[in-house]
Amino acid sequence: MEQTDLDTNPAPAIMAQGLNGVGHGQYWIETTPPRKMKPENKPPYRVPLMSEIRAMPWNGFKVASTFSGAGGSCTGYRMAGFRVVWANEFVPAAQASYKANCAEDSILDGRDIKLVLPAEILAATGLAVGELDLFDGSPPCQAFSTAGKREKGWGQQKTYEHGAKQCNETLFDQYVRLLRGLKPKVFVAENVSGLVKGTAKGYFLEILAALKGCGYRVTCRVLDAQWLGVPQQRQRTIFVGVREDLGIDPVHPSPLPYRYSVRDALPWIGKAIHDTGGQNPERHAANVNITDRPSPAITIGVNSLNSCHFKVEPLPPSRMKDGAYGVSAVDPEKPCATVTIGSPGNDLAVPHGTEKRKFTIAELRRICAFPDDFILCGSYAQQWERLGNSVPPVMMKAIAETIRDNILKKL
Repeated sequence: MEQTDLDTNPAPAIMAQGLNGVGHGQYWIETTPPRKMKPENKPPYRVPLMSEIRAMPWNGFKVASTFSGAGGSCTGYRMAGFRVVWANEFVPAAQASYKANCAEDSILDGRDIKLVLPAEILAATGLAVGELDLFDGSPPCQAFSTAGKREKGWGQQKTYEHGAKQCNETLFDQYVRLLRGLKPKVFVAENVSGLVKGTAKGYFLEILAALKGCGYRVTCRVLDAQWLGVPQQRQRTIFVGVREDLGIDPVHPSPLPYRYSVRDALPWIGKAIHDTGGQNPERHAANVNITDRPSPAITIGVNSLNSCHFKVEPLPPSRMKDGAYGVSAVDPEKPCATVTIGSPGNDLAVPHGTEKRKFTIAELRRICAFPDDFILCGSYAQQWERLGNSVPPVMMKAIAETIRDNILKKL
């Protein structure tokens, strides 16, 4: 059977809703000795451990975060030496993961963002108006994602796993409201690249005007995580604003001259072998899919799997749906496709000849640029969703370091 070299193969998409359906066979991993990597002018792929991040010296700057999820962005700020003094996240499953990793002196506010007042944040952190160094926020992006319904879903409330409902396309208003009351020196707001595409451009222009109207110089760039040290593609719209009275223009990080593949992130990866459990082994032996390639597209699974296993299952031609999530044939020379959110009950479109499988949570941490010892709580699907919905910490670290060195240190 033919095997494919993984030295340069990136992972395909990691998607928040998983690959649906569970195969009936059993699976095991056959490891192979690591192959000598091709010489490249790039450092080895490594994300600092949480134990190392906790030991990093404080750079003197404080961050307050909104829509914090499991703490992807906050972990990136901490990698850059910032202290996250306050955060808000109202989904209980995400709160559990955030609490498991945050610093002991960090405050997590679990209320609906619409109930939070700027004065309450200032009182909790002991800061006055204008003293906060950086205000961060990643309002939920499903309303603008090119993988979702986009304008067809605007005005419809999303129901969260704990029963709460809200219209996601209006949540940027809450971020702007808090920004206006806090008046931090710098802000960073993140969303999907779909915010600047198609009909959503109208929302983008309104958001940009509102941010500038709070008294900030604002620039916006679409940054791709694959050029900021993350072994997968992930385009994100990043707003950076600097308060007008400080007299400094906003900055964004420059791309690295290299990218990482899934082999860089998972150098031990071996062959995933499908076992039919003894049912018609002779017939199966001729069709077994043994691969050294990275996984095709990944989403949160509807069916639960133990986090120490992953699934390999070829897609029959009858289930091919090209373009449902913007997925195209995997190019072994490029990083994986974008992390997006699918819908339960939908299969991911993958090209003919590839198999779908789920990574273990440990593998996902690496591909999503999280520390190996980052604690994730909840079911397999909930842990997967936390990673799929998060800003990769290494990406946010690059943004935070650029702001630290080119704006805050100059003040």
